[in-house]
Amino acid sequence: MTDIKQIRPDRLVSVKEVFGVESELVVSAFSEREDHVPEIDSAYRFNPDVTLAILAGFSNDRRVMIQGFHGTGKSTHVEQVAARLNWPCVRVNLDGHISRLDLVGKDAIVLRDGKQVTEFQEGIVPWALQRPVALIFDEYDAGRPDVMFVIQRILERDGKLTLLDQNRVIRPHEYFRLFATSNTVGLGNLSGLYQGSQVLNHAQIDRWNIVATLNYLPREEEMAIVQGRVPRYGDEEGASLVKAMVEVANLTRQGFAAGDLSTLMSPRTVISWAENTEIFQDPAVAFRLSFLNKCDEAEYALVAEYFQRCFDRELEMNQLDTGIDTG
Repeated sequence: MTDIKQIRPDRLVSVKEVFGVESELVVSAFSEREDHVPEIDSAYRFNPDVTLAILAGFSNDRRVMIQGFHGTGKSTHVEQVAARLNWPCVRVNLDGHISRLDLVGKDAIVLRDGKQVTEFQEGIVPWALQRPVALIFDEYDAGRPDVMFVIQRILERDGKLTLLDQNRVIRPHEYFRLFATSNTVGLGNLSGLYQGSQVLNHAQIDRWNIVATLNYLPREEEMAIVQGRVPRYGDEEGASLVKAMVEVANLTRQGFAAGDLSTLMSPRTVISWAENTEIFQDPAVAFRLSFLNKCDEAEYALVAEYFQRCFDRELEMNQLDTGIDTG
C-alpha cells in the first residue's frame, strides 16, 4: 500500500465539469483514491459560493470556516469536494469530551518484544499535519478553550506545531489543509438554538482566511436533494409531495425568524420526514414523528396550521392509526 505521506496531487480538474459551478478555474486533484477519501454522494448539490471558497482552501492552502444553520450540510460540503478531488479527509467533532491530549497526543503503554513500555502516541492533529489530509473541525464553536488554543497554533501562517513533550516541531505537509464548521461564528448561543456553543477568542477567529456562509437552499434545489435521497418520490406525484414538505419547512423557518417558533426544520429533517413517510405511508404521521414532537407543545397549533396550509388537510394530533410498511 502506498504511504499516504508520499502521495501528491497529479492531475487538474475543471470546476465547471466536476462541480457544476460556473467558473473557468481548474484545481489540483489526486488520481488514486485512498482509504481516507470520502465516498461520493451523487445526490449532493453544491452551493456555488461555498464550493469556490472550499476549493480556494484546497488549491491555495487557505484556512476556511463555513458557518450557518444546522442541517445545511456544511461538513458534508467539504467532504464531497474532497471526494471529487480524491483528497484524503478526516473529520473531528469538537464535542465537550475532546481534550487537548486527544488532539496533540499522549504517552501510552504498549507491548514491545513482550515487554510493556511507555511510548508517545500522536494525536489526530500532528498525524494529519504531516500528511496530505484535509482536517475538518466540526462544531468548531463547541470546543473547549484549552482545545481551541491547540488549534490556534496551526492557524498561523507557517502552521508549525510544537510538541512540548517531545521537544519536536512539526512542520505541515505541503498539501495539508484545514477547515472548520460552526453554527455561530464564535458569537455564542445568541439564537437559543445552539446550547453549548462557546464565545470564541476573536484573535483566533481572525486567523481564518475565508469565512463562508451556507444556509438553506432555494426550494427547487432542496426538493432535488430530498428526491435524490428518496428516489421513490422522483415521479410527478412524489415531486408534489416533496414540494409541500419543503413549503412547510420554509414556513417554520419564517416563523422562527419572526419569533413565532422556537425551532425550525432543517433540510436534514425534511429528508427524515420523506424517509419516514416511505415507512409509515402517511406524511401526517411521519411529520409528527419527524418534527412536531420536537416542538414546544404551545407551538403545536401553529405548526399544524403550517401543515394544513401546504397539504390542505388537518393534522390529527392524537392518533397514530396507520400501519407500517415493512416491505
